Amino acid sequence: MAKVASKNSKVKDAKAAAESKVWTKVIRAVRSPKTGAYTFKEAIVHKDKIQEHMNQK
Repeated sequence: MAKVASKNSKVKDAKAAAESKVWTKVIRAVRSPKTGAYTFKEAIVHKDKIQEHMNQK
């Protein structure tokens, strides 16, 4: 028999769960000036700052 999970174990901290939804993982492709190859830079950015993060070089 499978173990049944209680509803309380799914949401331990509702405030933290709600706040985590305002952050987004952003992955940018950055071209190397030496080799011309692309590398990927990952960052966790607030959803209001995504456009600002993408415009910076």
